[in-house]
Amino acid sequence: MIDLPHIQELIQPNESKIVFLVVDGLGGLPSTTTGLSELESANIPNLDNLAKISATGLTTPVSPWVTPGSGPGHLALFGYNPLKYTIGRGILEALGIGIEIGDRQVAIRGNLCTVDPNGIVTDRRAARIPSKQSGPLIKLLDKIDVPNITTSVLPVRDHRFVLLLQGDHLGENVTSNDPESEGLALVKSIALDMDSEKTAVAANIFIEQAGRVLSNSQSANMVLLRGFSKLPTLPSMSNVFKLNAAAIAAYPMYRGIAKLAGMKVLPTGESFSHEVDTLESHFDNHDFFFIHYKPADAAGEDGDFEEKIKALEDLDKLIPRIMDLNADVLVVAGDHSTPSIMGSHSWHSVPLTIHSKLTIGDGVPSFSEKSLSQGSIGRIDATDVMGLSLANAGKLRKFGP
Repeated sequence: MIDLPHIQELIQPNESKIVFLVVDGLGGLPSTTTGLSELESANIPNLDNLAKISATGLTTPVSPWVTPGSGPGHLALFGYNPLKYTIGRGILEALGIGIEIGDRQVAIRGNLCTVDPNGIVTDRRAARIPSKQSGPLIKLLDKIDVPNITTSVLPVRDHRFVLLLQGDHLGENVTSNDPESEGLALVKSIALDMDSEKTAVAANIFIEQAGRVLSNSQSANMVLLRGFSKLPTLPSMSNVFKLNAAAIAAYPMYRGIAKLAGMKVLPTGESFSHEVDTLESHFDNHDFFFIHYKPADAAGEDGDFEEKIKALEDLDKLIPRIMDLNADVLVVAGDHSTPSIMGSHSWHSVPLTIHSKLTIGDGVPSFSEKSLSQGSIGRIDATDVMGLSLANAGKLRKFGP
């Protein structure tokens, strides 16, 4: 979408407002007990009613067989080809907490994790240790010294941190030490090209020393490093689509994505209710709002079916406040599916609704994977969602004579 030839000639700015609600990990799969997905199991009357008056369908974030990370999933929704504009998780986390990144730096997304005495990972997220407990441990990590490299370790939220490496000749093509599943041993980070060998050596030294400095911690006693990345350059969606775009996200990574995409990041609180407060108080100041909801994804990744149902029901209770703003276009989308029965992201299609005065409703009975798949939008690439949003907002001219 963002690279479409002559796209700027099609854009016609107006005062209509778009609210773009991204429910992280929105899609799911049926429980083996009930045969119903999390969305089908949840009591979500407001989302159900929204679906009935909206254009509905499913999106493919990258490709029908590709399991996307949150970065590619969000970029696709904002109109970027995720196979062209690849961004490491580390740079998103760093930008999200307000770090300025230079050319000589590599940013790495870090997790505190739990390993047993044999180095087997027993909890990849260290029970999502809260920031109050993780803060002192991250301060210990910040004292680690790596020869010929300047290192900085900064807290993000809960078990997450950013490791910054600064020096000459640091590449970003380095593999993670994360085995990506509990019950497996840590793996060694490996350089994928010669330019990244110095980075891989530094990362492995850091990991080894981290195990020593965290050895007295009962749960968060090791680190996982992934998303090695340098600062990329993206075209600004605000400039390309001629939007005064704002982002509202409690989690740093999603603020980082928004910054790279050219949005203004609005300060907000830690809960989704606080995010809606921010949306309400700034509604007159922007014509595009990206607002992010995280709990559904966190529950899905934890493999907690009931908790994901609760997260969806909690979201539903706040939908009326968003609807009451009477945005010209309200989009409810997801960056990817996170089925609780898998405990991870998946390749499955993601629910989508687009509501405007031009959507008469598809007559679907509920907001669920099966129902929305019957809607007028059908299955589309996530990169087309931005175009549909702009069209419904009257922000696109006719193409051709």
